[in-house]
Amino acid sequence: MTKPGRNDLCHCGSGKKYKKCHELKEGNGGVRSTVLMVVVGGGILAAIVIAIAQFTGAAGGGTGTRTWDPAHGHFHDANGVQVP
Repeated sequence: MTKPGRNDLCHCGSGKKYKKCHELKEGNGGVRSTVLMVVVGGGILAAIVIAIAQFTGAAGGGTGTRTWDPAHGHFHDANGVQVP
């Protein structure tokens, strides 16, 4: 017997799709798929947080504080040195 596809009718005769009936009971990827989705989602979220931190300067150069100087048109660090 071949492995049923997720959208095929369940082999038990319930009339439901396999994914809604026996897939989770038989352990054919239900938990594994959920874990994979969580890991990938976490990776994407981490990448977004890192990108936002770099864009806003929250992680900028190890100094931690940058101040915009409107008179000069660029950022200065806590010591008053221009930050590129």
